[in-house]
Amino acid sequence: MVKIAIVYHSGYGHTAVQAEAVRRGASEVDWTDVALISVEEYEQNWDVIDAADAIIFGSPTYFGSASAQFKAFLDATSGRWLEGRWSNKLAAGFTNSAGMSGDKLATLQQINHFAMQHGMIWVGLGLPPGNHTSAGSPADLNRLGSFLGAMSQADADVPPEVAPAGSDLETAEYLGRRVAEAAQRWLSNQREEAVAA
Repeated sequence: MVKIAIVYHSGYGHTAVQAEAVRRGASEVDWTDVALISVEEYEQNWDVIDAADAIIFGSPTYFGSASAQFKAFLDATSGRWLEGRWSNKLAAGFTNSAGMSGDKLATLQQINHFAMQHGMIWVGLGLPPGNHTSAGSPADLNRLGSFLGAMSQADADVPPEVAPAGSDLETAEYLGRRVAEAAQRWLSNQREEAVAA
C-alpha cells in the first residue's frame, strides 16, 4: 500500500477545493491510501506525514509567495530536515491564486526548493500547456501552462463552491494520479533492489 499525504493551506476555500481534487486523483490509483491534512492540523498528524511515501504540498499564492500559515508549517519541519527524515520521499506541489498569473510559479518554486532541501524527489505535472493555440480551449488540462506543479485560478469574489474552474480541478486530479502512480513504481523498484541485494 502506497501512502500519500496532501498537506495544504487554504485561506478562502479555493485551495482546499484544489487539494480535494488532488486527493480524488490519487485515490483512483489502486493500493493507495491518501491523507488530506490542512496545515492547521499538521501537529496532530506528524506520524501520518512521516509515514507517507509521497507528500504533495499545496498553498495559495499571496503576493507571489506561499501563505504565512503554509510557510510556518515548512519552517516547523526543520527537525525532520536535520534528521533527513523525508529524504527520498516523492514530492509535488499545487497552488491557487485570484490572478491569472498571480506569480504562482514563484510559490511552486518555493515548495520545490523546500522539497529539494529535504532530499525529496520532485514529480512535475508532466502535461503540455493547454489552451496555447487557436484550437485550444480554457477547458484544456493545464490551461495555465505550468510544468512544475498544478496551478488553478479562482476570482477572489467567487465562492469556492463554483471556482476554481473545472479544467483546473481536472489538472489537480491528474497531478494526484501521477504522484500515486510514480510512488507505486518508486516503491516497486526499491523492493526489487532490496531483494537483489
